Amino acid sequence: QSDKTEAVGHEAHAMLGRTPANITTIRPLRDGVIADFEAAERLLSHLIRKAQGSVTWRRTRLVIGIPSSITQVERRAVVDSAYRAKASEVHLVEEPMAAAIGAGLPITDAAGSMVVDIGGGTTDIAVISLGGMVYTSAIRTAGNHMDDAIINFMRRRHGLLIGERTAENVKIRLGSACPGEPVRDMEVRGRCMREGRPRIVEVTEPEVRDALAEPLRAIVGAVRGALECVPPEIAADIYEQGMVLTGGGALLTRLDERLRQETGVPVRVADEPLTSVVKGAGRMLGDTALLRRVAWVA
Repeated sequence: QSDKTEAVGHEAHAMLGRTPANITTIRPLRDGVIADFEAAERLLSHLIRKAQGSVTWRRTRLVIGIPSSITQVERRAVVDSAYRAKASEVHLVEEPMAAAIGAGLPITDAAGSMVVDIGGGTTDIAVISLGGMVYTSAIRTAGNHMDDAIINFMRRRHGLLIGERTAENVKIRLGSACPGEPVRDMEVRGRCMREGRPRIVEVTEPEVRDALAEPLRAIVGAVRGALECVPPEIAADIYEQGMVLTGGGALLTRLDERLRQETGVPVRVADEPLTSVVKGAGRMLGDTALLRRVAWVA
């Protein structure tokens, strides 16, 4: 078996669960940290080449978003991988800070801004004031864990084995954080555990909400914990300004409504939650003073 990379990103994701014996799909990152160093370096090298285009002599400055919960050793591993992938300058920024900048929050003002960034591997919560983190926490419960919860639910409730891509599709189409109208349903295809043959099952929105109950309870609990820990003046700012949801998990139907009910704080979803962290990183690349203020020094 060769070490050749067949596909990266969306193309590789489309291959999940469909590869022949001689091709393996790898997730270089799991729970927000590097799980496979070699694959992570290949991914970074590919992205750097793609960004450079035909101009290969250009110095490559990287701003990499990291979960706020990772250790110094894990941060160093990210930096080392980036330098081995031929980056000339590397800056690490905690993802909730990048998300807040990308969502347009006034992070340098003398007022508290709260961001909840629900990614694939981690949910990062931060309260930011005067360009710094007043409070930060992270839990390793996020989008991927919702997919796992749906896979386990389908196995338990319907005796149906489904893959990660199918689970993600169910989450996107039927996932919700609290009841609403209209009640949706869809057909889910997989393999019957008892008979071993392909089978189709009809699944409803309330069933998927039951499947997601545990991950959602963890995220809501972490947000409530954050609100209990911030100083009174900043708590007043948050109750006035509200919190902002970013990351792919923010797109879960009625999640903002659920958090509003559970916390009593106004909640809004960022305009483009999937790209908030990337937009924030891009803005920092063009604003050296802001980057120096918020980046982690390697």
